[in-house]
Order: sequence, then C-alpha cells, then structure tokens
Amino acid sequence: MNRIGTFRAALVALIPIVAIAFGSAALAQTPAPAASPTATPAPAPSATPVPPPAETKSPADTPAAAQTPAPPPIAPVQTADPFGEQFTLEPKKVVVMKGTANWDAAFDTLIESFKALTALLDKQGIKASGNSMIVYTSTDDTGFTFLAEIPVEQDPKNLTKDMSIGKSPDGKALKFVHRGSYDNMDNTYEAITNHLDDKKLEAKDTFIEEYITDPLKTAEDKLVINVYVPLK
Repeated sequence: MNRIGTFRAALVALIPIVAIAFGSAALAQTPAPAASPTATPAPAPSATPVPPPAETKSPADTPAAAQTPAPPPIAPVQTADPFGEQFTLEPKKVVVMKGTANWDAAFDTLIESFKALTALLDKQGIKASGNSMIVYTSTDDTGFTFLAEIPVEQDPKNLTKDMSIGKSPDGKALKFVHRGSYDNMDNTYEAITNHLDDKKLEAKDTFIEEYITDPLKTAEDKLVINVYVPLK
C-alpha cells in the first residue's frame, strides 16, 4: 500500500434553393369570323364526361408498413479523461484538518477527517464552496501525513486543535483523473510516475487529490478523483 511513497520518490528522481414561379399567360382573344348566310350550323359535339381528380391520400391513410421509420438518435461519443493536462491551481479559503494515517486504514482515516469538518460546518450552517481535498505533506513505508481541506466562503468558529483556516495550494500543476476505489489508485499513480519520467518533468514534494464526487455519499468504487501534481 506504499503507492504514494513510491510515487513521491519517483517525483524526487525526476484537443439555392431556386424558386420556380408558375404563371398562366392570358390567351389573346381574336374576334370570331362572321357566319356565312349559307353555312349550315355544325352539330354541337357531344359532351365527354371528365373523370373526377384522383383522391390524394393523407399520411394517416398510408399503412404503417409503408412509412419510413425515423432514424434512431445518435449516442454521444464517450471521450477519455485527459491525462497529464496542464492546469493552474487557484488558491481558495479552506477549513483544514491535519491528520496522520497508516496505509492499511488510509481511506477510512481520510473519511473520518471529512466527517469531522463537515459536521463542524453543518452545525454552524456554513456550506462548502468547492470540492473536498486531501493534500499529502509527507509519506514513508508505514503511512503518511495529510491536510483534509474543504473550501468555504466564511470562517467557521470553535475549531478544534487539529483544525485551522488556510489557503489551498496554488500554481502550475498537471491534472490526472482517477475513477474507481481509493485502493485501486495504485495503477493511476504508477501511470503518473511514468508520465513524469517520459516528459522529464520535475514535480514538487507534494500532491493533491480533489474529490469530484462526495466521498461521504458516493460508493467507493464510484469515486471520481482529480490528482494534481504541482510542478517546480
């Protein structure tokens, strides 16, 4: 479970229509010639019956089988998450809780920190103004130290000794996206390490996880987490 320690060690080593008008021209009328006095009037031609115009059927009268079905809607294309996207972190006012954890209970410890911060804000009627974050400050073979942060617009009161008001990290960073459980982040961090090695990029000795889905309400295997790696 020392995925973060391995990752941090690697950091140190390092998108006509044409209208046709129809008109009928008026026929020029020519005076009829005068009838000859000796002419015998010709018999009138017998009237030929004119058949009625053919009936035009409406679409409703057409059998359903003869109608052309509408094409099905086109499903949107699912694009892959950007990996290693350049990003600029903007500082935010945050309520912070310091903590330590061992690797075996890492996610449970982070959840408990978020619960404590959320309970404090709920009690004082303060709403979060952004996504929850974890800032890793140090790691070793057994565990790590961290800052759990929740962005706020106003300062909460009655903070415990482990809590404070501060600013979230800022500056240039690379953004990576992880989908799935916290325990399955090993592959994500390994890919991040390889990306930094390939690009010959030098990172700072810290990194940030931003929980796009609420970790207190989302099933662990449905988590979406942005990982930010600040660059030197």
